[in-house]
Amino acid sequence: MAGARTPIGKPAGALASLNAIELGAHAIRGALARAGVDRSAVDAVILGNVVQAGVGPNPARQAAAAASIPLTTPAVTVNNLCLSGLQAIIDADRLIKSGEADIVVAGGMESMTCAPYIVRGARGGLRYGAASLEDALDRDALICAFDEVSMGEATDRYVQGTDLDRAGQDAFAARSHELAAAALKRRGRGVGAAALCGGGGQGNALIIRR
Repeated sequence: MAGARTPIGKPAGALASLNAIELGAHAIRGALARAGVDRSAVDAVILGNVVQAGVGPNPARQAAAAASIPLTTPAVTVNNLCLSGLQAIIDADRLIKSGEADIVVAGGMESMTCAPYIVRGARGGLRYGAASLEDALDRDALICAFDEVSMGEATDRYVQGTDLDRAGQDAFAARSHELAAAALKRRGRGVGAAALCGGGGQGNALIIRR
């Protein structure tokens, strides 16, 4: 077992020229290299991807192919919002436990910068008056589909009446970071960001190494 990720960027930052597929493929290549697993040995690929507008059909398939995993290997895209990457890992675990697979690539990929704007009604023709742009980042990810509020505000609403309080969530998050830091210290270069080369923001070349 091994893992890899891309460096974490910011909107319109150094990774702006790389879409979700390119970022996902890079992470896949890094993880397989660290695990010493040949791409042809992968039994399945499960990747989370939330902001899918304009990304193209089955982003997991695209990322797998970009990482040179054969097209004969099943690839499934999971959209469970913030839990998509974790859900992919859970589904991979189920495949392995059931005996359906031995080696599964699982994770998640997103590019907030590459999220497009949507023009409602453009397909039928905008014949009169102004037309507004709708941000796919909000519509597909950051705004609750039911209450039309931010996901953070929606979470605060929905946890009311449960035993999930802010202090408990903060403690869980802090422990998660502590475990990640301990793993990084223990395994060194075996975890964390893989070297990334590509186009940077503002037309600059990009080379990132851990």
